[in-house]
Amino acid sequence: MKQLTSFETGASLDVDKLVSLLGNSYSKLINNDKPISSFPSVMLWGQPGVGKSQAVRQIGDVINEKTGKTVIVTDVRLLLFNPIDLRGIPVADADRQLAIWLKPKIFDMKKDKNHINILLLDEISAAPQSVQAAAYQITLDRKVGEHVLPDNCIVIAAGNRITDKSVAYKMPKALANRLLHFNVESKFKSWKAWAIRKDINPIVIGFLSFKTDALNKFDPDREDLAFATPRSWEMVSNLLNNISDNINDIYPLIRGLVGTGVASEFRTFANVFHQLPDIKEIFEGVAFDVPKDPSVVYALCSAMVNYVKNNQDDLRGIANSIEYMRSLPRDFAIMLIQDYQLISDKFASKVRKMPEFAKLVSDNASFLNGMNNEYN
Repeated sequence: MKQLTSFETGASLDVDKLVSLLGNSYSKLINNDKPISSFPSVMLWGQPGVGKSQAVRQIGDVINEKTGKTVIVTDVRLLLFNPIDLRGIPVADADRQLAIWLKPKIFDMKKDKNHINILLLDEISAAPQSVQAAAYQITLDRKVGEHVLPDNCIVIAAGNRITDKSVAYKMPKALANRLLHFNVESKFKSWKAWAIRKDINPIVIGFLSFKTDALNKFDPDREDLAFATPRSWEMVSNLLNNISDNINDIYPLIRGLVGTGVASEFRTFANVFHQLPDIKEIFEGVAFDVPKDPSVVYALCSAMVNYVKNNQDDLRGIANSIEYMRSLPRDFAIMLIQDYQLISDKFASKVRKMPEFAKLVSDNASFLNGMNNEYN
């Protein structure tokens, strides 16, 4: 079977850029009172666990922020559907002369101007071609049989590529030509910006900052059932946040998510957190010792970002922490001040007004410009 190239699957973007591009595009249509149907239905291609479904929810967040409208995401897993499920159940009309079709629950959407619906046709490439064919009308005509999507509905499809060696059928050309295609890429810096905002456990963020290639270990040619992806690291974070932050207690669970090799490295790194300076003393302005081991510094930076996120009104403490950054190796200091600004746009604006921030930037202006270019 012919291998799909990145060109053939559309423009390649990381999740952050994809969310920004589509979120802003949809928001502009909505704010200018232009029909959503004037924008083509979107198809997101990508390996398992890369963040396609999560990206759709982030797009909804952008639309909510920029339009003020409530966004409702309806996630339809087409792999679990057959063609009749999309059209509904046939029943007799009142005169028992004709058949009418009861509307499926997935098409029961809010139609008022205060809401925006996103219909996510997930795992479309894993659905049999008979089901993909039933999706033709949804993507182009915005209807299935007698059931018409409301004007305030955005249609986005997502699925794995055949080259990922997951369950996938080749998409018929007639369907492919109705869609705007994007290839979703896994990039650490994009993931990190999302992770800081979404309360991903600081040990996970610190480890992946130290070992960025561990974010995504997907290899279609390997038979491993457990492997690291952005999705599996989110699951690890949930274990640490909700079950136990003692790695040894839940190590078998972590190993079952990301695989033995990565889990072992992660456990070794987690022990580094016991070597950190007292985080509170840094923010109180009474800690001056700086770790020498790079892995410890990565862990420290992650812990500091987490502390700031939970204490955003402690301006004096944040100022003390920026002063402490001046003792760190320069690349770590710049990385850390950039990570502070990822917490939220509002907080970033607050930090940039601080004299300690201005001095740090002034002292490292040329280096910071280079880091910003790399970061973007």
